Amino acid sequence: MKRIFVTLTLILVSLLTGCQTGLHRKTASDDVVEQLQQLALSSDLAWQILASLTSEVGPRMGGSESDGRAVIWAVDKMHSMGFDRVWTEPVTFPRWVRNNESAEVLAPAAQRLMVTALGGSPSTGGPIDAEVIQFDSLEDLQAASIEDVTGKIVFLSTRMRKSREGSGYGETVVNRSRGPFEAAKKGASALLIRSVGTDRDRLPHTGMMSGSEPGPRVPSAAMSNPDADNLMIMLSREEPVNVRLNLDVGFEGEATSYNVIGEFDGSEDLTERFLLGAHLDSWDLGTGAVDDGAGVAIVLATAKLISNLSVRPRYGTRVVLYANEEQGIYGGKAYAKLHQLNMHDHLIGAESDLGADRIYGFKTRVLPQAEATIENLARHLKRLGIKREDTEPAGGGADVGQMRKLGMAVIDLNQDASLYFDLHHTANDTLAKVNPEFLRQNLAAWVTLVYLTTSGSGTFGPVEPSD
Repeated sequence: MKRIFVTLTLILVSLLTGCQTGLHRKTASDDVVEQLQQLALSSDLAWQILASLTSEVGPRMGGSESDGRAVIWAVDKMHSMGFDRVWTEPVTFPRWVRNNESAEVLAPAAQRLMVTALGGSPSTGGPIDAEVIQFDSLEDLQAASIEDVTGKIVFLSTRMRKSREGSGYGETVVNRSRGPFEAAKKGASALLIRSVGTDRDRLPHTGMMSGSEPGPRVPSAAMSNPDADNLMIMLSREEPVNVRLNLDVGFEGEATSYNVIGEFDGSEDLTERFLLGAHLDSWDLGTGAVDDGAGVAIVLATAKLISNLSVRPRYGTRVVLYANEEQGIYGGKAYAKLHQLNMHDHLIGAESDLGADRIYGFKTRVLPQAEATIENLARHLKRLGIKREDTEPAGGGADVGQMRKLGMAVIDLNQDASLYFDLHHTANDTLAKVNPEFLRQNLAAWVTLVYLTTSGSGTFGPVEPSD
């Protein structure tokens, strides 16, 4: 009997010590989070929203007729989901159009090349026939002599590196953003780049060239990876390679689209809102399911599940579906400009714009006073296989990050991008490429993030503004 008493005493002391050293005692908030996670992991709401967008609207290039239909769709969807208020804010930008595009090798052996014009490219004004000169990188092109390049079609052959965090994109996208301007400086007649993508499909990746780079640009197109490989083999031989490029594209005046905004109120009369962002537009080659229909579906479904709670969290949520991110972050910049004077109404922000694969980690840019909330968030996200990764501060994404530059606190939920750049800006960006199970895991992470941050004291920002 004495031995049993001593054992029980030791167990009790151990439990009490555990409580004193950080063992968590379950709260009513914990129960709500667990219920939200289970609901999200069994919910098809995000999938239904995404299927609606991709089938009822499809591709939504900024300034196009379908872009206008997407705005109507978004307003109607928010109303049907019961948002407390819905409105739009105009966003104006140059209208770029894609009519026709083609390329073919003329010599040494005639064959078609699979290409797509880069956004912002000028027209070739009819076919351009010229010899190809190849460079391994943008730096090699910059180092070349004008005499060697003048009149030729420059080919930048840099291959994008695949990685979970998507860092290979930043390394390679300079070919697309700055290549057209560097080629023009060297007197080239046109530019072909290996697609900024990690796939081996014969589908080229479009994307926007820089809108801030000074000087003229040459007509520019991206080539599929297999075609780039084939062209490399041709160029490895001694005889010249001649290509015909024909791009009927270009800018045609201005267009106006809209940021579509919806709000759910919190349980208390507080002006601050969690800013949930995704961009409504897409490129025109696929149906914009992965980029960024998935993000649209995730943030809409997140706000709806939070609003359905019998007792909502203290602070409300604001969903912003941004206009024309793809061609220059126009919606994000317009929102920041319009709302910079009421930045205090933004509790914290986050953006979903890296597809629909599993979330594996999260980063923060918040005040030190928020650490208890962030630790609690980390504890609940761990159940979903998500770890805290604060080796560097969160960026907030392309659109929401425009408010971060003004000092708004942000959190990044980092998705696995290993396969994202196989589809990015291609005709393969369709609903079939979205995994419903992964989409549900995203939703579970997002409801966890939004509920916990809108239920507490709200001490997340402002933080030091950053570029």
